[in-house]
Amino acid sequence: MTVSAPSTPTHEQPADPPAVRVEVEGATAVLTLANPRRRNALSVATMRELTAALTDVAARDGVRAIVLRAEGPAFSAGHDLSEMIDRTLEEEREVFAVCTELMTTVHRVPQPVIAAVQGVAVAAGCQLVATCDLAVAAEGAVFGTPGVKIGLFCSTPMVAVTRAIGRKRAMQLLLTGETIDAATAAEWGLVNQVVAADELDAAVRALADKVADASAVTLRIGKEAFYRQVDLPEDAAYEQMSETMATNAMTCDAQEGMSAFLAKRAPTWSHHD
Repeated sequence: MTVSAPSTPTHEQPADPPAVRVEVEGATAVLTLANPRRRNALSVATMRELTAALTDVAARDGVRAIVLRAEGPAFSAGHDLSEMIDRTLEEEREVFAVCTELMTTVHRVPQPVIAAVQGVAVAAGCQLVATCDLAVAAEGAVFGTPGVKIGLFCSTPMVAVTRAIGRKRAMQLLLTGETIDAATAAEWGLVNQVVAADELDAAVRALADKVADASAVTLRIGKEAFYRQVDLPEDAAYEQMSETMATNAMTCDAQEGMSAFLAKRAPTWSHHD
C-alpha cells in the first residue's frame, strides 16, 4: 500500500487591495487614493492604476466631472522612493515615463478633474494637485516640492507647479524644499479654494455639480482648447481659438444654449455631438 505524504498547507498571500477606489455618483466620478498606510505614495503600480481609472471613467456615459481625493492624513507624499534605490537608468526612466503619462491623462480626459486635498501633498503629490484642472484644499493641507533636501530635485513636479504658480514662487518651493500652507497655496494659485476639513467633501461636490451642470460637449471642447492655447503666443492663440469658438457655435448644444438664453428658459443639453 502506498501512503501519500501529507500535503503541506499553502498560505497564499492575499492580493493587495486596489490603490484607487472608483465610485460614480450621478454625473461625478470619484477616484480615491486608498493606500493611507503608505501615505498614498505614487508607486509605478498606483500611477498606472490611477491612469487606467481616469481613462475608464472618462469613457462612461453621463460622467461630466471627476473628483480625485485620498484617504488618511496625506493626499500623496509623492513617488515611492523604495522603487528608486539601486535601480538601472532604464528603471528610473520608467518611473517618470509612467508619471508623465498620468499627468498628461489628467489633461487629456474631456471631463474637468478636481483635486480634493487633505493633509500632505508634496513632490509628485503636489505635481498631481497642480496638474488637476481645479483644486479645493482643507485648511490643514500642506504643499511642497522638497526633493532638493534628499538630493533629488523635483524636476518633473516643477513642470506643473511652475505653470500653476509662476516662476519666482515655484523656484522658492523648489530651491528651499519648504512647504506652504493651504492659505498660501490659494493665494499663489495652486488651489482654488480653502475650506474647513469637515467641509471638504461637500465643497468639492458642490463645485463638481456646478461643472457637471454644463453641456458635456462644451466642457470637452473648452478643456481641450484651454490646454492647447495656454502656452501659445497671443496671435497664434487667437487664431486657433477663433476657429475653435466658431466650430463650437455650430454644435447642437451651443445652438440650444443660445436659443434658450434668448428665450429666457433653461437649456436642455444633448450631452453628445
